Amino acid sequence: MKKIVLILTAALAVLPALAEVDFDEYFTDRTLRVDYAFSGTLTSHTISVDGLSRTEGWYGRRSNLDSLLLQGNGRIEMLDSLTHKTIYRMSFSSLFSEWLTQEEAVTTPRSFENTFLLPMPKRTAIVNIELSNTRREVTAKASHVVNPADILIAHRTTDYSIPTKYIHYSGDPKTKIDVAILAEGYTKEEMDSFYVHARTAVASILSHEPFKSMADRFNFIAVASPSADSGVSVPRFGDWKKTAFSSHFSTFYSNRYLTTRDVKSIHDVLSGIPYEHIIILANTEEYGGGGIYNSYTLTTARNPKFWPVVTHEFGHSFGGLADEYYYDKDVMTDTYPLDIEPWELNVTTRVDFHGKWESLIPADAPIPTPAAEAEKYGAGLVEGAAYSSKGLYRSADQCRMRSNGETGFCPACRLALERMIRFYSE
Repeated sequence: MKKIVLILTAALAVLPALAEVDFDEYFTDRTLRVDYAFSGTLTSHTISVDGLSRTEGWYGRRSNLDSLLLQGNGRIEMLDSLTHKTIYRMSFSSLFSEWLTQEEAVTTPRSFENTFLLPMPKRTAIVNIELSNTRREVTAKASHVVNPADILIAHRTTDYSIPTKYIHYSGDPKTKIDVAILAEGYTKEEMDSFYVHARTAVASILSHEPFKSMADRFNFIAVASPSADSGVSVPRFGDWKKTAFSSHFSTFYSNRYLTTRDVKSIHDVLSGIPYEHIIILANTEEYGGGGIYNSYTLTTARNPKFWPVVTHEFGHSFGGLADEYYYDKDVMTDTYPLDIEPWELNVTTRVDFHGKWESLIPADAPIPTPAAEAEKYGAGLVEGAAYSSKGLYRSADQCRMRSNGETGFCPACRLALERMIRFYSE
């Protein structure tokens, strides 16, 4: 069995589906939760299985099961052990991958929690997982067997002591894209404010295209997860709070970067609730947030810029969109090497632009497209994106992924988000 696992692991690749996988043939209506630990240093990474559990009901996609729309910084592939057929794929990014770009990663090993939801296979399956670096080279991989009859797969149930409320309901969660909105740093006495903020978050996201015209494909459910303290931790002020998910600012010493490494506790609270995407609202006036593809959005709910920021961060976590802002002096080519095409669909180095937004660019548009003229052409190739002023391009001058001004998503982002919505719901 070990020899077979190694062969299958080596074959893991980002490929289109060869034939549609029938959900009912290979899966039961249950969710398999897999907890992993990603650990190591810049030069040596390890992926370990931390735990397996299950809940009733599967609320992820039921079509496009063996396809990937984006490569991400990591990928999971499930194979049927009897036929060796690929029956499910997903991609993701992780805080661990971001940490590897930090100076500390050169010498100090660290471990990060990661949790992913997979459909529960009807019979034994092989799960392969791999991580890649900014050059899209595989840096770590692991493989493990999942036997759905394993008595040590924990059975998780809903915690009915935590109230839930639908903010936006379009229909049966099994046929919709389900987004859970969690409270972070709200005491039980502050939950009325949380529901107000949750409604604001949904209103903001659904006011932007393509979410606005495709709102009937989404459910948003608010989960009133209580914290002992009000507010969240702000390390630069020496202010540490006891909150539901232990989030804090100054991630990697960036003052406005708000994240949590306590990922398992997020999914513990959500056990039994219909969800596949996560937004966490932090009860603070501090400016900041973070969004990690297929992991979570975390943003502050009392800051005046909450409305645009929550949509921006959801663009990261749901849509896998890259930041389009840049720095004139600090060209971060370690994050986006200029000789590699980014996997995100809204930025390009022009190394391999095919399949992005080239179909939106009119034939008479100058390349590169001057920012002042980009709106006239509808879409172009405007230089300056993904933290670099040179060598990386966006489709328009302004975008929700570039600024907090009164602007929507650029043409490339709208196209990418529409593709993602259809990927999950068709």
